[in-house]
Amino acid sequence: MVKIYTRKGDDGSTSLWYGGRVAKHNPRTEAYGTIDEAVSALGVARALCARNQDGLAADILQLQQELFVAGAELATAPEAAERLEDGISRITEGMADALEVDIDRYMNQVDLPPQFVIPGGTELSAALDVARTAIRRAERRVTALHEAEGLASTAVIRFLNRASDLCFALARFADEPNPQLFAGRKGREDG
Repeated sequence: MVKIYTRKGDDGSTSLWYGGRVAKHNPRTEAYGTIDEAVSALGVARALCARNQDGLAADILQLQQELFVAGAELATAPEAAERLEDGISRITEGMADALEVDIDRYMNQVDLPPQFVIPGGTELSAALDVARTAIRRAERRVTALHEAEGLASTAVIRFLNRASDLCFALARFADEPNPQLFAGRKGREDG
């Protein structure tokens, strides 16, 4: 049996990637912890996708994977930032740019009502809206971290802003009574 507990965090601290420890309430921990919440909320959304929504499920999974990259970057102490790898453990500007393409692709298939959208049109769209708000909270945590400690790169802030917008677009697509189905993307070019 593999034990998942180490007891190292019993003192209220946690390890950073590539070394170092911080308090569990540290702004860095708050930032990547909130991203973890968003990834889990997106998992609920992906689980709610119907069998005929493979493209949507693939796009949600892609976003989950990219949010893990953001989490890895934020879980790394600034002094170890040179060890990060673009697209694997560091967000790139190209990753944020690719989200804009996806946002436009989905928004071109929906008709937005003239008033504010109230979440809950479908179970799937509601789950995507929960993920959207978690990403917005992560964005707030990351900007606070940037003010307090700085970031190796601000690309992660822009990425989170677009990721939240993508969740809005996905949710509106999931609200549509008869969405046009299309194939999901296979991956993104890091630029």
